[in-house]
Amino acid sequence: MNMYNWMERVIYGPKKPFPLLSYPCVQYLYVTVKELVCSSAHQAIGMKMIADHYDMLASTAYMDLSVEAEAFGAFTVYGVDEIPTIIGKLIGNEEEADALEIPPVGAGRTGTNIDAIRKSLMLINDRPVFAGCIGPFSLAGRLLNVNDIMIDCYEEPEMVHKVLEKATTFIINYLQELKKAGAHGAIMAEPLAGILSPDLMSEFSSSYVRRIVETIQDKHFLLIYHNCGSAINHQVTQLMETGCKAFHFGESADMTMMLEKLPKDYLILGNISPSNGFNNNTPEGINLMTRRLLEQCGHHKNFVISSGCDIPPNTDLDTISSFFDTVESHYYMQHLWDMVG
Repeated sequence: MNMYNWMERVIYGPKKPFPLLSYPCVQYLYVTVKELVCSSAHQAIGMKMIADHYDMLASTAYMDLSVEAEAFGAFTVYGVDEIPTIIGKLIGNEEEADALEIPPVGAGRTGTNIDAIRKSLMLINDRPVFAGCIGPFSLAGRLLNVNDIMIDCYEEPEMVHKVLEKATTFIINYLQELKKAGAHGAIMAEPLAGILSPDLMSEFSSSYVRRIVETIQDKHFLLIYHNCGSAINHQVTQLMETGCKAFHFGESADMTMMLEKLPKDYLILGNISPSNGFNNNTPEGINLMTRRLLEQCGHHKNFVISSGCDIPPNTDLDTISSFFDTVESHYYMQHLWDMVG
């Protein structure tokens, strides 16, 4: 599939939503989140079940920001119904940064996720399938500790860059294997960069993301850059530095501003809150939030309505269905107005 042509069809063709909707498949599978993330078969079947239930632009794998850090040896905590998280720190000084070994692709659960993509493509053939991966600065933060890396950028920049070099190499290797498995692209989550100053983001994130994009992205493999950080509204220049052509934003983003400042031939996705919009809401509440965002941004052809981040596993399925029904109704009415207007 030519993904650049796919982007054009999304921009100029019929509109469909593309929320980060994968984890609620546990409600169809009757498995725990822990069972899901450790089984490629569960993941692939879960993606298929979501695709069967919801008319989305594409199918997406699971946003799990512990996978790559776990492959490096970071300590991962598994909750029964919680997405795995990294605790502690793997690297505490420059000597440990020098000694850090780049793991082979397949270490930890990276092999499981590659196999899940391969299996999902046996089941899903009516839309693109996107893998998931972490961004370089967010991975480095999980190796150095999320809180400590913010100080290290000022006090130990050489150490941070050493970790970033190794993190970037591993992400490239991982994405290459996901690409070989048949993925049409990947959603790269770089939320930790979203709290940096613009200058620090350029130095410690965007330059490394650009290296990944230049190595991996082509007409057959599209990277969608995800950032749900609180400072994202002040980082438009740094977003452009990444070389990405599609951006997915969290609920902190001013979507109207992003649509005005970013190129019209780029896909801009977002940004209904996954917690207050989907998880802690009612079908009537999500209907109102969805209509409000569509009224603000729906006239932009390159806007794709989405959740601001991944939708929690136990979100009410009726609320999710209400979101899709509202989007379909909005664009149907818009189509009718275009015909008579």
